[in-house]
Amino acid sequence: MKNLMLTVLVLCAAPINSWALQFDSDVPQDVQTQVVQDLQFMKSLRGNKVTPLHQKIYGAMDGGYYNWFDSRVAAVGMNSCGGGNAVACVIPFEDSTKIWFTQNYVRFDHPQVAKMMVVYHEARHTEDANGNWMHATCPTPFRAADGSDMKSIWTGASLAGEPACDETPLGSYGSSTILLKNIQKFCTNCTDKVKMDAGIFSDDQLGRIIDANAKADMQRDFATAL
Repeated sequence: MKNLMLTVLVLCAAPINSWALQFDSDVPQDVQTQVVQDLQFMKSLRGNKVTPLHQKIYGAMDGGYYNWFDSRVAAVGMNSCGGGNAVACVIPFEDSTKIWFTQNYVRFDHPQVAKMMVVYHEARHTEDANGNWMHATCPTPFRAADGSDMKSIWTGASLAGEPACDETPLGSYGSSTILLKNIQKFCTNCTDKVKMDAGIFSDDQLGRIIDANAKADMQRDFATAL
């Protein structure tokens, strides 16, 4: 009986974090829990198709997101990331296997797939072999298709002149856009709400791709399935 009780206690005390992801002590506990739950959600996604660029970056949807993230990110901390309107960052010269959240990640309430958009965006920046996929500077002025100023969907801050754009489909903005667009189009176990959110945020992030050829490549990719 004592052994049984000990086993039950050990099981009950087992950490929720099965990812071996290390959190700094200043990361709020509710954020730690949410990140682990969100990653488990990503691990659970299933899809019978993906686009060619998705296959190139992540592989198949089934289990692919787990392997991709787990091979890149080992830790999460809190940092100002240079201040301003940053939501998260990677600091390669300090630790390129670690992502940092700012208070903007903590205080804004966005859908689950949007939070994962940020996390997977930053995971792309851990790739030292690819120069950490540095961003391009957004143009000034920076207009949306309707003529309005382009603003961050996360904070509402103006993007003109900020290092917050990409010129390649394979960078952090491009890869996270491809991830969300594939979830929208091909996830077979997602709710309609998840697919809707993935569509809203992927369409917004596509606006951060400022090279016309790169954007056209992505649009062609979204119309193709493997």
